[in-house]
Amino acid sequence: MTRFAAPIAEQIWDMKYRLKAADGQPVDLSVEDSWRRVARDLARVEAEPALWEDRFYAALEDFKFLPAGRILAGAGTGREVTLFNCFVMGTIPDSMEGIFQALKEAALTMQQGGGIGYDFSTIRPRGAEVHGVAADASGPLSFMDVWDAMCRTIMSAGSRRGAMMATMRCDHPDIEAFVTAKQDSARLRMFNLSVLVTDGFMQAMRDDGPWDLQFEGKVFHTIRARDLWNRIMRATYDYAEPGVIFIDRINQLNNLGYAETIAATNPCGEQPLPPYGACLLGSINLARLVEAPFTPGARLDMAALDDLTRVAVRMMDNVVDASRFPLPQQAAEARAKRRIGLGVTGLADALMMLGLRYGAPGAVAQTREWMHAIARAAYLASVDLAREKGAFPLFQAEAFLDSGFMQQMDEDVREAVARHGIRNALLTSIAPTGTISLYAGNVSSGIEPVFAHAYTRKVLQKDGSRSEEEVVDYAVRLWRDLNGDAPLPAHFVDAQMLAPQDHVAMQAAAQEWVDSSISKTINCPADIGFDAFKHVYLAAWELGCKGCTTYRPNEVTGSVLSVSEAAEDAPEPDKGAEVVYLTKPLDRPPALEGATYKLKFPGSEHAIYITINDIVQSGHRRPFEVFINSKNMEHFAWTVALTRMISAVFRRGGDVSFVVEELKAVFDPRGGAWIEGRYVPSILAAIGGVIERHMIAIGFIEAEGKGLKSDPTAAQARAVGEAPRGPACPSCGQYGLHMVEGCMTCPHCGYSKCG
Repeated sequence: MTRFAAPIAEQIWDMKYRLKAADGQPVDLSVEDSWRRVARDLARVEAEPALWEDRFYAALEDFKFLPAGRILAGAGTGREVTLFNCFVMGTIPDSMEGIFQALKEAALTMQQGGGIGYDFSTIRPRGAEVHGVAADASGPLSFMDVWDAMCRTIMSAGSRRGAMMATMRCDHPDIEAFVTAKQDSARLRMFNLSVLVTDGFMQAMRDDGPWDLQFEGKVFHTIRARDLWNRIMRATYDYAEPGVIFIDRINQLNNLGYAETIAATNPCGEQPLPPYGACLLGSINLARLVEAPFTPGARLDMAALDDLTRVAVRMMDNVVDASRFPLPQQAAEARAKRRIGLGVTGLADALMMLGLRYGAPGAVAQTREWMHAIARAAYLASVDLAREKGAFPLFQAEAFLDSGFMQQMDEDVREAVARHGIRNALLTSIAPTGTISLYAGNVSSGIEPVFAHAYTRKVLQKDGSRSEEEVVDYAVRLWRDLNGDAPLPAHFVDAQMLAPQDHVAMQAAAQEWVDSSISKTINCPADIGFDAFKHVYLAAWELGCKGCTTYRPNEVTGSVLSVSEAAEDAPEPDKGAEVVYLTKPLDRPPALEGATYKLKFPGSEHAIYITINDIVQSGHRRPFEVFINSKNMEHFAWTVALTRMISAVFRRGGDVSFVVEELKAVFDPRGGAWIEGRYVPSILAAIGGVIERHMIAIGFIEAEGKGLKSDPTAAQARAVGEAPRGPACPSCGQYGLHMVEGCMTCPHCGYSKCG
C-alpha cells in the first residue's frame, strides 16, 4: 500500500479526492482504490477496457501522472459533476434579456464546480444610449457586480468555491474603470481581472501615440496609449490586478484560428477559450522521473517521459467522452474540438535534482527541451488516436498546419498530422497544481519555483489539541534522505531568492512549446521600483509570453484582512514559545467606552441600532461586546443570538477581525440592497460593515484591505519563531497565503482561491 510522503498529503486525499458514501464512510479504502476507480472509469470507453485500465493505473501509480482535482474526485463516482476544470461562457449579448440568460448559464456551470471566464467587452459602456427606454446604459461593471453576487450566492449555498475571470478589451470605453474596479476592497472579490491587450495598443504605447476608446465603431474618448498602460501597471503594482493578456498573440498562434476567435480565458489564465469552450487539465510529475538525483549522472528518463505523455493524452481524450457537462453548448464545443490541457508539475524540483538553478540559462534551456519533448510526444500520440478513433470533427488539415504554433513543430510531426489528422485540436497547457502537488508529496507547483524549502504547520487533533508537523519540499526531503544534515547546495533557491527576470525567462521557455497558455505568477520584491516593475511586462511581451501576472507583496495586497507591519516588526519571541489559545474570557471592567451606530436597511421598516463597547489593553482599544436593538420584533431572536455569539468571541481576545469577513460573506437568498452606492448582500453583511468601520475608527484594523493594528504580544501569538510569510488562510486560518500561478494559495491545507 502506498505510503504518503507527509500527513498533509494523506489529509488532502481524504478531504478532496477520496470517494465516500453519503454518510461519510470511505468507499476508497486506500489511494490505490482511488487510482483504480479513475483508471476504470476512463478506460470504459475503450474497445479493450481491461488493457487500458491497467495502463492508466500504472500512469497514476506513485503520483507520476496527476489528473486535475475534478477528475480525481469525480471520475467513477456516478455523481452529476463535470470532470472539466475550465469554461469560458458564451458571448454576452448587449441586451437585458441576453445578459441575464448568460447569468443563468454561469450559475448552472458554477453549480457543478466549473471555473468560468467572461469577456465583458460586448456590453455597451456606461452612459451610452439605450434605445427605446429613454435611459443611459449602466455599463459592464454594473453587471459584473451582479455576477459577483451570483458567485457568492452559489458558494454560500454549499457548492465548491467559485472562481471567475473577467476580461475587457484595452479599447473599450470603460477600460479605465475596469482597471481600478478592485481597488475597492469590497468589490468583485469573486473575479480575477485581466485586460485584453492588442498588438496595436502595444505599438501605440511604444510610440506614445493616441488611443481611441470605442464601442461598435463609435469613438467615445481618445487618450494617450502610454497613460492607459501606466494606469494598468500602477494598479497591478499596488493591487496585483489586473493581469495582462496578449490577445492578438493568442489568436495568431491558435491551432483553431480558422474556426474560433478567443476573447477570454479560464480563471487562472492557462486556457484561452472560445465561447462555450471547455478544457480539462492534467500534469506530468517531472520530479518522479529523475534518475540518480543530485549526482553527476542525474538525468530525467526521456523514454519514460515519452511513454507517460502518450498514456496521459489517451486518458484525457477519454475524459471528453466520460464527462458530464453543465450545458449542452459546452458538450458540443468540447466534442467538436476535443481540447485537452496536459502540463507539468515538479519542474523546479526536477531542475534542483539535476543541479540546475531555477531561472539560470541552463535551467531555461532544460525547461525548453523537456517541454518540446512533451509537445512532440503529445502530438504524435494524438495522431495515433486519430488513426484509431478519428480526428476531431472540425479538423481541416491545411488551415490547422498553417497556424502559428504548428509552423514551428517538427517536420515529421507535421507530416503525420497531414497524413492522418489529429484527435485533439490543442493538447498542452500549464495549470495551477497547488493542491495536487501537495497531494503528490509537496512537489513544486506547475512551473513555479519552490515557494519554501520547509515550513511548520499546526494540525488540529481530534481531542482539540494542536501538534506541529514540518512540511518539506519534495526535492529537499530527498536531499536530506541521501545526504543527512549536509547544507543545501547553492542552486536550491526558493521564490523569495529569485529576480523577476528569472520568472519571465522560465515562463517564456515553457510557452514556446505550449499550444495553449501558462498559469504563472511572477513574484516581485516589495521594494521593486515602478519602472523596473513595468519592464517585467515588456519583457514578457518581447519574449513571447501570452500573458503576464505579477504579485508584489505590500500593505494593500493579499487577503482583505492580513498581517500588518506590527506583526512584521515584532521582536522575535522566545524560541520555546508556543501559541496560546485563550479559553478564559477577559474580565469586564465596570464601565466601558463605545459608540452606537444607526443602520437603515432598505426594505426594513425600522432602523437597527448597533452599540459596540471597547476595552483598552496595553494602550490599545479593542472591541469587547456588541448590542443590537430594533423596534422590528422580526429581528429580535436572531439579533440576541448574534450579539451573544459575537460578544463571546470578542471577549476571548486575540485576532477577532475575522468576524467582519464572516458576517460580510452572508447572503440573503431573498436579495440584498444597494447602500451608498455599494451592493450589500444581507442585513448581517451590513452589520459586519458597521463593525468593520468601528474597528478601523478605534485603530484595531488599519483599513479595508489592510491588517490588524494590535500590540506586539498579539502579533507574537500568531506566529512562533518568525513573522508569517503571508496573510491568513480563510479555510484553515494559518498564515502563509501567497500567490501561485495566479491564485491565492495556502501551503498548509491546499486551499486555492481558484478552487
